[in-house]
Amino acid sequence: MSTTHADPASLDLMFPQELISAEVSAQLPSDLQIRPLASTDYKRGHLDVLSVLSIVNDLGEVAWVNQFHAMRAIPSAYFSIVILDKTSDKIVGVGTVFIERKFLRGLGSVGHIEDIAVDKSQQGKKLGLRIIQALTHISESSGCYKTILNCNDANIPFYEKCGYVKKENEMAKYAPERDNHAPKL
Repeated sequence: MSTTHADPASLDLMFPQELISAEVSAQLPSDLQIRPLASTDYKRGHLDVLSVLSIVNDLGEVAWVNQFHAMRAIPSAYFSIVILDKTSDKIVGVGTVFIERKFLRGLGSVGHIEDIAVDKSQQGKKLGLRIIQALTHISESSGCYKTILNCNDANIPFYEKCGYVKKENEMAKYAPERDNHAPKL
């Protein structure tokens, strides 16, 4: 186990560290760090943390890095963050907000929060709250007129504590399963 972690300034980050609220960062315990996703975070267990949400098809590090670069190549659209345990250099929390540009509301934008996950060993420590606060800050700082997310009914009380209100319903239609699970990049 490593006793040091990489300084965010030395990492290949998805977006600048300065977009993450200093106030949210200051509320984390000293052994944890919140920062943008880095191109080397596959090795720090990014997919392991996401697996608490759903089935994760690990297509390998090369595919993961290609997806990272594809997302980063769309300016001011994808903001994925991680909470890192500085002692172990492992990711313990993740989340993303992506910005949708609209023709409505005077050509406004909407922030969509997705894929909030905290490692089971770290749950109950308000890390999910800090992730939501950081992503909401990014969304609002980007000029979004609202920030939305989907969740199951069991998680509604958590998101209400984060300042969100239940509104409308979600609908989904899943595409038929493909034999080849490789992404189309």
